Order: sequence, then C-alpha cells, then structure tokens
Amino acid sequence: MTRALAADVVGRALAERTRAGHAFFEAESARLARLCHLMAERFARGGRLIAFGSSPAARSDARHVAVEFVHPVIVGKRALPALGLAGEGGPLPAQVELAAEPDDIAIGFGAGEDAGETAGALAVARGRGCLTLAFAPAGAEWEFEPPSSDASIRQELVETLYHVLWELVHVFFDHRGLLEGRQARQVHDTGASSFLYPFLAEREHDLEAVVEDVRRSVLAKAQDVVELRTQTLTENRDELAAAAAALRADLDAGGRLLSLGNGGSATDAMDVVADLRQPPDPRWRRRAAIDLTEDPAILTAIANDIGTEAIFSRQVIAHGRAGDTLLAISTSGNSANVIHALAEGRRRGLRTIAMVGYDGGRVAAERLADHVVVTRSEHIPRIQEAQASAYHVLRELVA
Repeated sequence: MTRALAADVVGRALAERTRAGHAFFEAESARLARLCHLMAERFARGGRLIAFGSSPAARSDARHVAVEFVHPVIVGKRALPALGLAGEGGPLPAQVELAAEPDDIAIGFGAGEDAGETAGALAVARGRGCLTLAFAPAGAEWEFEPPSSDASIRQELVETLYHVLWELVHVFFDHRGLLEGRQARQVHDTGASSFLYPFLAEREHDLEAVVEDVRRSVLAKAQDVVELRTQTLTENRDELAAAAAALRADLDAGGRLLSLGNGGSATDAMDVVADLRQPPDPRWRRRAAIDLTEDPAILTAIANDIGTEAIFSRQVIAHGRAGDTLLAISTSGNSANVIHALAEGRRRGLRTIAMVGYDGGRVAAERLADHVVVTRSEHIPRIQEAQASAYHVLRELVA
C-alpha cells in the first residue's frame, strides 16, 4: 500500500468514527444517564455486573468491562463486583443460569453474531430479574445499536459506552439520597476524582438535575474521545502506515504477531489477536497471532516463580523468533513488564510496535520500540478508546 493510499485509509477511518460517535452519543446520552442511575441502584442493593460474549472479540469486551468495574483506575472510586464470562466456560446460557441473581446487571456482547447464544443468555438473565443490556436486537431491556456497518467502529463506540457507564455510575453513589437500599447509606464523596464531573452539583434529592448533569457529562466524554482519536490518528498517521507495511511484510513472510498488555490493555491485546485470526471484514486475510495475556496458568506461574516483571518477556523467550512482530499496548508507557518484553523482543530480532498514552513514558522517550504510537492524554479510559481506533486502523492497513 502506498503512503498516499494509507493516508486515505486513515482519513476515511477517522471521518467515519467522528460521524458515528457524534450521532451515537447525541442520540443516546439521556438514556445512558438514566441507565447509570438504575445500575447504581442495583449495585447499592448488592448486585453485580455479569458481562458475557462467545466470540473472540466479544470475549475481549466482556473481560474489559469486568476489569474496569473491579479494579477502578480513577483514584477514589470504589471497586464494584463484576464477572466476565466467555465461550471457554461452556454455553453462555448455562453459565448465566448458574451465575445470575435478581439484582445483577447483565451485559451481552456479540448479539446477532453468534447464532443466538448471547440472546439466549440475556433471556436467562432477564428471567432471573437482572437488568439487561445489549448492543443489537437481542431481547434486552436496554439496547444501544451503534450507527455504523463497520464492526470495528461499532466495537469502539461500545467500548466508550461501557467506559462512560463505569465512570458515571459513581455519580449516583455520591448522592446517597438518590439511591434505595441499605448499602446506599455507605457511599462517600467524590474527593480527588471530583474534577471528572464538571457539571455535578450537590443535589442530594434532585434526581432530574443529577440525571441532566450526567447526560451532559456523557456528551463531554464522547467529545473528548473524538478529539483524542483525531490526535492519535493524525499525529501518528505516518507511524501507523510504516508499522502496518512492516507488519504486513513480516506476516506475508511467515511471521506472527505477539500481542501483550496489562489490565484493560490486556483485553485490547486479546482484541488485536482476535481481529487477526478472525478478521471482522471477510475481504481481509486471516493472520497468525499469539495473545501473551491469554493463558492464566502461564501468567501466574511466571509471576509466582520469577515475578510480574517477567510475565511477558519469558513468553517472548519461548515464542519469539526473528521475523515475528511484538505489539505492546500500555496506557503509561512505563510498565516494567512491557519494557522488559520489548527489550527481549529486540534481543531476539523481533520487530516491535508500541501503543502508549500520557506523553509516551519511557517507551517513547527512550525509543524502546521500532514504531511508537502516542495517544496524548492522562485519562485512561479515553486513552484506551483512542488506542482501539489505532490498532483497528493498523489491522485495516495490514488487511
């Protein structure tokens, strides 16, 4: 692919994402604000979030939303109970039948793409009294359909949506008078994270006023990711094009992509591998890829016996060979296990690509990868959303 053609692909990708993002969140902001309140009430009564999906891409989203709720990255936010269920655990309806309880919140990913399995699991959850959510017609109470025929863009909009739900459900915990149930009395103030809610005032008993504040915050966050995606794809356009050309040449010659990351970035690594192995566009070639976050036995064995800094580099030693490419995804650019893996990759003759946030951290400052794509933000959910656009565009350029 020529440089001009690559620039055209990136430009069209950005324009379509901008259009779809504005249309989606302008249409759905009021419903999302109401849903945040209902979810907060469920959590306050002791409910949990149960996310599920059977396809490889849907699995990455189920794991991603679960880790965000259980391990909040925003200082001062509480950990909320969440489970991620995927196809390796057996049929989704059977898993949900065992797991779901009446006050839970059930989110199904990949509905309409899995022969009805996710819809069946949602039906089980709804029968149990769960609040149900889906992103395609599937019999859920709350359905949000992204306005795009592009599978990657739909997935990116869904990721922003569940990040927004996770961020803004906490607003209602900070207004104890708006929640029902015994646990609602135990909520705390926003504290160090209050800057995230610029429209929020202390209105303990004015539900409509807080819902309106949350609606406006949804729109502000959606605009933030539009701007950050624009920065990521425009400033890094040439870097993405060069990385894609090199990766395509390596894959065509028999190489493989090895992908890694921590936390939400681990689920992004899963998604990259899913898109390479099972392309979202039938015109694209299936490509060889290995997800270094995939096997908990390997990860925990290395962490226990050597240390967490070696969980990826040890696997690079085992799998990596000259002609392969290593893709590292990090919101900080400073994670020790990412840096060690990149160093090991270079020692073994692998090509290295890094997608990093903030100012790029050590990875960018010390040029620890052959190709570095920097998303310039300090807000982790927005970084991850823009990085999803970057690796989806990278996949399209490789084709």
